[in-house]
Amino acid sequence: MPHARNALKSAFAVLCAAATPAFAEDNGYLIETVVEGLDTPWSIAFLPDRTMLVTERPGRLLKVGDDGATTAISGVPDVYAEGQGGLFDAVPHPDFENNKFLYLVYAGGDDKENATFTARARLEDDALQDLEVLFKVAPLKDTSYHFGGRLVFLPDGTMVITTGDGGAYKAASQKLDSLLGKTIRLNADGTIPDDNPFVGRDDARPEIYSYGHRNPQGLIYDAASDTIYLHEHGPRGGDEINIVQPGVNYGWPIATYGVDYSGAVISPYTEYEGTEQPLLHWTPSIAPSGMAIYTGEMFPNWRGDILSGALAGRHVRRVDIENGAVAGQEELFGELEARIREVREGPDGALYIATDEVDARVLRVSAE
Repeated sequence: MPHARNALKSAFAVLCAAATPAFAEDNGYLIETVVEGLDTPWSIAFLPDRTMLVTERPGRLLKVGDDGATTAISGVPDVYAEGQGGLFDAVPHPDFENNKFLYLVYAGGDDKENATFTARARLEDDALQDLEVLFKVAPLKDTSYHFGGRLVFLPDGTMVITTGDGGAYKAASQKLDSLLGKTIRLNADGTIPDDNPFVGRDDARPEIYSYGHRNPQGLIYDAASDTIYLHEHGPRGGDEINIVQPGVNYGWPIATYGVDYSGAVISPYTEYEGTEQPLLHWTPSIAPSGMAIYTGEMFPNWRGDILSGALAGRHVRRVDIENGAVAGQEELFGELEARIREVREGPDGALYIATDEVDARVLRVSAE
């Protein structure tokens, strides 16, 4: 089981040939446009053959060709694309090369009853086949906010999924009979692992892995330290990076470094007995979205560091991790003057980022 520990180039012709130079700075990197004209992209993923997949929040899943052309993949389920809802993550199974399984996380339902869904399908010939819903958050909610929406696979073959608190239902994050404001751990077929922390308890949902979360939109597994990192939006202030451990309560809303958008106090506590402190919090908020941990050779000074998109901050935030602790931070790519929705390391060691707008781009950042 993953847990926190104390110690915490090959040629790539696909996509790069089509990239259009955007900025060439004296800071040691080059930013190029891979594809443009996207409608609110949310996630980037790479298949084993290095094909790029991009989700658009209104409900499209795109394959990006080596010339920058996009192909819409058919068979995507209907999504609830209102407010913050829509199509979120698309994650290939670790054995995708053999089983062709692709996992989607999305908002489903309508204004009166909606939830975060996770589905699995086979990707064959630019179409999703045999789509099956594996998981749906309960209870259903009547708000269009705070869905979470990230998924990551762990080395034991299980997957962790983030859910939000629904905005108006923040108290549910502390309730173990609710799946709102949680991380969820499931087997790849949607069944519940026997060793989940609340299995066997009558007062708790067995799918729950951790709780006390607000709206986690960044999730990564770091193999080098066997650590799950999660970041989540705070209210006004109090964005957090957390190290996710089974059964742990991360405090929302009884402990927070943020206040309500009106300025009202949500809780008098930034720490509370029985809850875990964040590895890092951002106050004021940067609005983190998209998350990667850099492992490549292209930027050796970034290796082992967390890279997070910043929607409000309009940059990528590099968090220097040394021996499991935060050693410093750096703002990157502010020259783009764009809200950053997604950050992903590519198979070539370059960094791929998606801007957050209705006429958005996916950009490739490489060493000059």
